[in-house]
This record gives sequence, C-alpha cells and structure tokens, in this order.
Amino acid sequence: MAAPADPVDNDREAGPAAPESGADGPADRLTGPRDRSEVVDTAGLLDFGALLLAPRDGMQLHLETDEAGQGVLAVTVLVAGSAVQLQAFAAPKTMGIWAEIRGEIAQSIVAQGGTADIVDGPFGRELLTRMPQRGADGRTQFQPARFIGIDGPRWFLRAVVSGAGAADPTQVAPALAVVRDVVVSRGDAPMAPRDLLPLTLPVELSAAPEPPQEYVGKRRREDDLRPFDRGPEITEIH
Repeated sequence: MAAPADPVDNDREAGPAAPESGADGPADRLTGPRDRSEVVDTAGLLDFGALLLAPRDGMQLHLETDEAGQGVLAVTVLVAGSAVQLQAFAAPKTMGIWAEIRGEIAQSIVAQGGTADIVDGPFGRELLTRMPQRGADGRTQFQPARFIGIDGPRWFLRAVVSGAGAADPTQVAPALAVVRDVVVSRGDAPMAPRDLLPLTLPVELSAAPEPPQEYVGKRRREDDLRPFDRGPEITEIH
C-alpha cells in the first residue's frame, strides 16, 4: 500500500529537521480522537484493548506482533490507498510528550539519511518525512511518511500515515478520518510514561483465519520507524 519510492543517488545529502519555535498548545480533540471516558456507547467499535476503532467498508487490518507472535504492538489500518499505523502509550498526568518524541523521531530519521519537516496539521504539529530504504538495485530510495501525535489524558496516540496519504495531501482525508475516530482506553493501572498500552485481538476477529506462517514471529519494536513493514493481515471489513 505504500506509494512508490523515489530512487535517488546514494550520496544524496539529507537536510536537517526543521527547527521548532515555541511550545505546543493543548491538543484540540473536539473532533477526536477521544478518551474512553468521553464515549457513552462503544457498540459497533472494534475493541483492541487500548484502542477502539470504527469499522469502514473495504478497510483492512494488520497486526504487528512481538517476536513470539503473541503480543500485539500496533494496529495498522489500510484504507483508500493509505496505511495508518496506530499505537497508544502511557503519558504523565500533567504534560504531553509528543513534542519530545517528535524531536527524537526527527533526529533518528535524519541520522539515517532521511528528511523530517515539522509542520502544522489538523491535530497540531506533525512530521512530514522521507525515510531512506535500500532498493533492489542497491540504491537508496526515499519513501514519504507522516507522523501524527496527539496528547490525551494520561495517554499519547501516535499515528503513522504511509502510502497515498503521505505522498499526496489531497488523498490523506480517509487516513485522517481513521485517526479522528480512534477511542483510547488508558485504564487505571499505573504505567511509566512511554509504556505501550496493551493491545488485544477483538472477539469478532478472533475467528479469522490464521495468518500466513511467514509473518509469524516477526518482531516490531515499539519505536520502529519503518511503518511500511506490516504484520499479519487479520481481516477485511465489508
């Protein structure tokens, strides 16, 4: 689902991340994503534990698992030519963590030879990146990705958009709608900031066919910066 990468010369120099000015304001979540306490009725939502997602016609779901294939690390939604990787993390009560995490992601991508620009988006400041990958011919290719972060009450939601929505701003609306409809269930258990909130397989999807064996056991780190690598396909929503 990722958009074709642009081949470039191996010796191309990547620019530094754009500097930020000023502090982030509070996240405007009037149109979502929402906290579980803000939702009266969750009937019809797919319950992944920490994340509740609204089903959409034709959307596909992929789970990214740990190396044992047992723990779920991320949920990726494929819709309208875009992939949206979703993860939720614990956060402090008194302050958000997106500004700090955003800077760390930008530095990591630039250190790998990519580019990262900080821009204002519908959810606040986000990162527009071009991430380096090695092509089949041995040359470096760059693929676009859009990192969106939302600070909520004691949680932080990270969404990484790849594919059509990252390459073409006119095609990002379906991916943004996925993010807006997310409901985050933080729970009351004490957790350290940045701990990944636990994800589980919804009951309605547990009867889906087993994923292909070649996908089982592929580990996805919590701080993985390769949203184009996907785990087992779970189901398609009709």
